[in-house]
Amino acid sequence: MKTQEIVQKLWNLCNVLRDDGITYHQYVTELTYILFLKMMKETSQEAAIPEQYRWDELAEKDGVELMRFYRQLLLDLGTKDNVNGKVKQIYANASTNISAPANLKKIVSSIDDLDWYSAKEEGLGDLYEGLLQKNANEKKSGAGQYFTPRPLINVMVELIDPQPGERCNDPAAGTFGFMIAADQHVRSKTDNYYELSERDAEFQRKQAFTGCELVQDTHRLALMNALLHGMEGEILLGDSLSNLGKTMGNVDVILTNPPFGTKKGGERPTRDDLTFATSNKQLNFLQHIYRALKANGRARAAVVLPDNVLFQDGDGQKIRADLMDKCNLHTVLRLPTGIFYAQGVKTNVLFFTRGETDRGNTKEVWFYDMRTNMPSFGKRTPFTEQYFKDFIAAYQTSNRTEVKDERWSVFTREQIRDKGDNLDLGLIADESLSLYENLPDPIESAEEAIGKLGEAMGLLEQVVQELKAVGGQEE
Repeated sequence: MKTQEIVQKLWNLCNVLRDDGITYHQYVTELTYILFLKMMKETSQEAAIPEQYRWDELAEKDGVELMRFYRQLLLDLGTKDNVNGKVKQIYANASTNISAPANLKKIVSSIDDLDWYSAKEEGLGDLYEGLLQKNANEKKSGAGQYFTPRPLINVMVELIDPQPGERCNDPAAGTFGFMIAADQHVRSKTDNYYELSERDAEFQRKQAFTGCELVQDTHRLALMNALLHGMEGEILLGDSLSNLGKTMGNVDVILTNPPFGTKKGGERPTRDDLTFATSNKQLNFLQHIYRALKANGRARAAVVLPDNVLFQDGDGQKIRADLMDKCNLHTVLRLPTGIFYAQGVKTNVLFFTRGETDRGNTKEVWFYDMRTNMPSFGKRTPFTEQYFKDFIAAYQTSNRTEVKDERWSVFTREQIRDKGDNLDLGLIADESLSLYENLPDPIESAEEAIGKLGEAMGLLEQVVQELKAVGGQEE
């Protein structure tokens, strides 16, 4: 049985819990609690779990006794002193949304009956990540906000090219997909770390890949995902835009997709070391990222950011200028719309390398337009790595000026400065605009207009909050 089939079987168990009113995202979290115990048994790692709470103890119980035992298990694994640290983190503040003992028994029995020999052959990490991807693709779950499309992750990792011995970090870790892909990338170049010394291999497993995640349920999914991929690097639970973020510096590689939107209520980040304090989370994450890179001329990042980061005035302009001073912002990839859960959001990938000095590191910025005249991505037209082929060729060429591709263009630092440090550049003419029959779908246009109105309301609310704060200070 292939991973995809096992994932589908696990996903179908969600139907069992519908009568309990459980959402898809709650289901994946609930499944994590139970799957973890089974996977620890299958990988001979049960020593990390107190004997009375191991899989066989859970599987043999039934009815009200099973329900009572499961609730106590969740409480004790998340709080008792004798529980392994990683296990304790996975079960921290865990609680069940299952109310019917028969439903819990069905889940436990179905997991027990899966083809675990095939699952182990295929890789338990791949199985679990397949489940997370299934959840992200289910629009009712709302989990897509935490899940970057795998083709995009793979291309970003390939182009940033993490090396053995480098410290890699994701300050908005989600389910840890970027770091898992980075780990697999290094493994593929070192024969699964066998080409490294024992000391270097241990560094890769325990220290090379780290992250930080704000949402506790997502944090536990990240811990489980890392564990099943043989990764033991620290994944902090907290906010990278708080003072916790100051502990996450001096790294060689950052790969990330920070959350969209503004901080609730328009408040500023609690962190006290960012030069430009703004309520725009993406601009704050961008500041965190280029400050966290080693100033050695080699530390580098690839970051997914929405269009507003490219053109926002005020602090946005200052932050972009600071980025281009401290780093060589060499490439901006304009991504297609519709590849993320939040439909209509226009995104980009910024690729940059931290300089050895804090001045004049960006000489020119190359843009690649993967947005204009592209298919409408969705179930009928999946977003795959094949669409990146020409971009990868342009990015990796030894002489970018020789690339013959209308999507590929360059602006000097002086040209960008003359445009007020606006980076909303590099898009080509949209062929569809000249054809009446190819006019945008009116429903999609209306939805996009609603989204923009929502953004405008958010900005107005932010202005009101700031005016109130100023008024309060004057009193």
